[in-house]
Amino acid sequence: MRTLLRARMDTRTSNEAVKDGTMAKMIEEVVQQLEPEAAYFTALDGGRSCLIVFDMKDPSQMPGICEKFFVTAEAEVELHPVMNLDDLKKGLAALG
Repeated sequence: MRTLLRARMDTRTSNEAVKDGTMAKMIEEVVQQLEPEAAYFTALDGGRSCLIVFDMKDPSQMPGICEKFFVTAEAEVELHPVMNLDDLKKGLAALG
């Protein structure tokens, strides 16, 4: 299922992770693991954040994904099923 991951990282913790190199390593590992459709990095709600769209094949992937953000950056992580335009059209067509 196409999934949007939104992670907002704690500033103090992520500052240390940037300085010691663990942030770059964690992001690289996550991107390699998820092979995302898209990955964006920005500031949201005043803190370092990332938005990653990927295919979640099984809910059992959640701990392996989220823990990296929790441990490395004390991040607040959200996972949401999302649709692209083709998915939306298909869903609306099924309504009759």
